[in-house]
Amino acid sequence: MTLVHLFPGQGSQTIGMGADLFARHPDFVRTASEDLGWDLAEVCLQDPRGELTQTQFTQPALYVVGALAWLRAVETGHRLPRFLVGHSLGEYTALFAADAFSFRDGLALVKERGAAMAEARGGAMAAVLGLPPEKVAEVIAEHALTGVWLANRNAPGQAVISGEPAAVKDCHQAFLDAGAKRVVPLNVSGAFHSPLMAPARERLAAALAKTTMRTPRIPVVSNVTARFHTADVAELRARLAEQLTAPVRWDESIRFLAEQGADEFIEPGPGDVLTRLVAQILPKPAVKAA
Repeated sequence: MTLVHLFPGQGSQTIGMGADLFARHPDFVRTASEDLGWDLAEVCLQDPRGELTQTQFTQPALYVVGALAWLRAVETGHRLPRFLVGHSLGEYTALFAADAFSFRDGLALVKERGAAMAEARGGAMAAVLGLPPEKVAEVIAEHALTGVWLANRNAPGQAVISGEPAAVKDCHQAFLDAGAKRVVPLNVSGAFHSPLMAPARERLAAALAKTTMRTPRIPVVSNVTARFHTADVAELRARLAEQLTAPVRWDESIRFLAEQGADEFIEPGPGDVLTRLVAQILPKPAVKAA
């Protein structure tokens, strides 16, 4: 079987995540806390100030937990994947696993990414349930909806729109009229994966330009292209910056991997959001938690 590891993005965080991993890798946790300027274990395990759902905390926390889950798989002799893919923030964890950058360099990028995205306020997002992503894009085009973009192509019946708050709110009926079961506002402060993230993209691009990167040793799928990153490091940097303003093409990425022979998918954690999406995209894949 051809194995893929899936790394989740924002929304998969839970209080208590990483408890077993932190005890196994105390040096990584200490280094991460020093680099971040806050107590990683406290935020992940106790979250006393309600910070775990804030973008600037969520993203580094998920990156570290995912990276440590990968290290545990390597150190314990688990069968390693042929391919890697991550959803939004999870793409950075996948690239760390592929040795495209060091743990600390990846953490610095994610810290900057989270901070830049947290500052990009004034946007909104909503999940459109019961319509294919293609239909969501069609509705946006047919109704000439301005200030609204398709942000996430998650699964055959699940997409996410992003944009200006009033525009996102006012377009709900258009999707319901087209057959959507529900349109659910998301608890986010920004219009992630839309052109409104251009300032954050510029800030992240500056950080990426200063980061030492290497060609991934394991093929990693780009959220932007739904194809593998190339060996060109300059292109890798460009795609990671572009990811902030482009839609996450998750459904296409999973189908592309299936075309490459992928037939087993494991999500090292936390959570199982991505494994459930894969189960919706592919007919009876071998999907399981780590």
